[in-house]
Amino acid sequence: MARWNPFGSSDKKKSDDDSTQAKTQASRDSDSGNQPAPKKGLLGGIRQAMKKTMEVLNTDIRDLVKDEGRLVDDQFLDELYAYLIKTDMGNGPAAKIRDDIKSKYRARKMTLVQLIDSAKGTITGIMQQDTANINMAASGTTVIMVVGVNGAGKTTSIAKLVNLFKKQGKSVVLGAGDTFRAAAVEQLSIWADRMGAEIVTGRQGSDPASVAYKAVDTAIKSQADICIVDTAGRLQTQNNLMDELGRIRRVIQKVSADAPHEVLLVLDSTAGQNAISQARGFGEAAGCTGIVLAKLDGSAKGGVAIPIRQEFGLPVKFVGLGETPEDFAKFDVAAYVDALFDTT
Repeated sequence: MARWNPFGSSDKKKSDDDSTQAKTQASRDSDSGNQPAPKKGLLGGIRQAMKKTMEVLNTDIRDLVKDEGRLVDDQFLDELYAYLIKTDMGNGPAAKIRDDIKSKYRARKMTLVQLIDSAKGTITGIMQQDTANINMAASGTTVIMVVGVNGAGKTTSIAKLVNLFKKQGKSVVLGAGDTFRAAAVEQLSIWADRMGAEIVTGRQGSDPASVAYKAVDTAIKSQADICIVDTAGRLQTQNNLMDELGRIRRVIQKVSADAPHEVLLVLDSTAGQNAISQARGFGEAAGCTGIVLAKLDGSAKGGVAIPIRQEFGLPVKFVGLGETPEDFAKFDVAAYVDALFDTT
């Protein structure tokens, strides 16, 4: 395993606690994968991950419509809107679902099947995207930059990406650019060792752009298929730190003029509407090209992908469906919409 400038002795004492925490977390992640739940394909995986969101939404909708159906009037439309908002799908998408139903069924009785079909059609239209594929380099190394706030699931999502690429037979170099957190570097190093990926690191507190430069340079010289560059989990409200993302991009381009080929924003599904402000801040600063929606299984706020897609037009590329490296899938609009309104 080739590494550049790992933690020196002067940093060891300072990073002991963070390293222990990182190793414990990685160990837990590994242990949780010893007996993975039976896989049911993409739809089954998304259904399981969306269970909390689906249970809340469908319970409310069943209570709203009842078995015998219900007259579509102002009270009905107001209640429907309130229930949709609970999934964190946002005012815009919830209003569009309500208004579409109003235009089709006003003063008519609506059944549960009709309501679900109408809502699914509306959301499918909002969420439609060309592809969830990674933008690959025309030739040589594909460089992927990963951004997101601390705690969003960035490190775990990178590990899942590495697992996906290794299964495709691709060679991967990681750049541990979150140099301000020893735990982030240590945990990423553990995953790299485990999955057979090369990793480039720097001393704690060193220049993240320097690590990014060396990682991309290493990947190109070794003719690696993929280079994934991690970045610090900074808050979108910290302008000086957000500006640094632009600097990292420019430094990467000194090594590879058309890189990064993909800038993935990792969003925590459990963050709900706060994920919207994260998408806005990072999208502007880092030039994001796609979203990884992490922790989709963690809350009843799985509808947050809808307003992000509507407002920013960023495609959702991947979804995190659980804790293990296997719990990761390309985003599929039809599977997502079916899982959101799963009444089986």
